[in-house]
Amino acid sequence: MSKISAVNKRATQTLAENISKQVEHFSKKEVECLIREFNVLVAEQNNSGRAVHGLDRGKFISTLHSIFGLTDDRMTGRVFRTFDKDNDSVVSMKEWIEGLSVFLRGTLDEKIKYCFTVYDLNGDNAISREEMLHMLKGRLIRQPNEEDPDEGIKDLVEIILKKMDYDHDGKLSFEDFEKTVKDENLLLEAFGTCLPDFRRIEMFERHVFQEQFEQ
Repeated sequence: MSKISAVNKRATQTLAENISKQVEHFSKKEVECLIREFNVLVAEQNNSGRAVHGLDRGKFISTLHSIFGLTDDRMTGRVFRTFDKDNDSVVSMKEWIEGLSVFLRGTLDEKIKYCFTVYDLNGDNAISREEMLHMLKGRLIRQPNEEDPDEGIKDLVEIILKKMDYDHDGKLSFEDFEKTVKDENLLLEAFGTCLPDFRRIEMFERHVFQEQFEQ
């Protein structure tokens, strides 16, 4: 091992130790692997001419597409904004690892908070009718001879509100969303897929953790 690579390895181990104390669900060794994967993705991005210290929106969303199978543009942009907690238009290494801790291994409570944040488009701590309409547009299959497909979406929104709006104020608060999902877990991603499925998680973890552990 060269002197430079030894220094880099020690720096990565120190960084991983610090981050692993602040982030749930990953061991120090797993955080080391996630740091290396992050550096690979940033290097790929910068090789294409985008020199930034983190994952920009384009690279992050292409990673969601290719690795995690998330292809709904309405959702992937929101996932990026949810990972990018400081709103600087770049997902930093720590934001990447913090986001993945919920994305890959989060508890139901953590995933409820994450999905609600993704769906709360304007950040006002409520999901309005307009936000639901925006997210559900394009998800319904248009029926033959259907004159106004938007009417079908509006009807669906009213059905959702009847089921989920416990305080009857015409929008979904976090408490409404949390209670509904805890009663019926399948409604966690009611407004769009924003979490990877188990197969994608397994593939990613095998690639990042198992294969790197063996190196």
